[in-house]
Amino acid sequence: MAAITRLAKRASFVSSLATRTLTSSQVNAPPHAAATFRRFPPRDNPSKRCVQWVFLGCPGVGKGTYASRLSNLLAVPHIATGDLVRDELASSGPFSSKLSDIVNQGQLVSDEIIISLLSKRLGAGEAKGELGFILDGFPRTIKQAEILEGVTDIDLVINLKLREDVLLEKCLGRRICNQCGGNFNVASIDIKAENGSPGIIMAPLLPPVNCMSKLITRSDDTEAVVKERLRIYHEMTQPVEEFYRSRGKLLEFNLPGGIPESWPKLLQVLNLDDCEDKRSAAA
Repeated sequence: MAAITRLAKRASFVSSLATRTLTSSQVNAPPHAAATFRRFPPRDNPSKRCVQWVFLGCPGVGKGTYASRLSNLLAVPHIATGDLVRDELASSGPFSSKLSDIVNQGQLVSDEIIISLLSKRLGAGEAKGELGFILDGFPRTIKQAEILEGVTDIDLVINLKLREDVLLEKCLGRRICNQCGGNFNVASIDIKAENGSPGIIMAPLLPPVNCMSKLITRSDDTEAVVKERLRIYHEMTQPVEEFYRSRGKLLEFNLPGGIPESWPKLLQVLNLDDCEDKRSAAA
């Protein structure tokens, strides 16, 4: 916990507040989607950044993907509690046996375990000189949000949203290479627009040829477990959304499709520019 507290010292580059209203298509959003958030200057000196952001969203929505991209862009660590849990399981640490039962049943990990793992990770990062963080998968409960609120100042909470039928298909398509550890997705999603709802196209994220025969499915990516995770998420985490909405820190982003469609629009609403991404597209 002391590690979280010390990370609350923020860099002086954080400047004026700005209010933006966002939807995935950049049209007017419902009033509740408006959020007050920090604006940041151009990425001219990443070493001085001290971004303290949180990613919310249902399991499988893509929090890790977008948090990781922003982590690289802003030069701050991406800390995913899901990864912390999996690392603990693999290490046969003090919580591994209990975590195994919880994960296989699709239940949420207790506050005590998550906070312990997170505090350990932040302490290790502080020892290496890390500044700031992008949290992925924490907080998931009001209690966790209150603990985080009491020890550090979160600048922005990005809430990624996607239709539940698409979420289910995405989760069931997730694959991991058991050799290199890479994450892929074999689901090819093409949902037509109907009844006023926009269509969604998401191409599969296929592995390189040398990984194709080594793909495995996570033990908790079954339809029953995924549906249970989504039910629990809505029940326990929607109040967290309201917690940050009432504080003017929640920015809701409806994913319009896969990474090629969503990433540029997310950068736009965050007032960020990915020069490397533009150079890659131009090439």
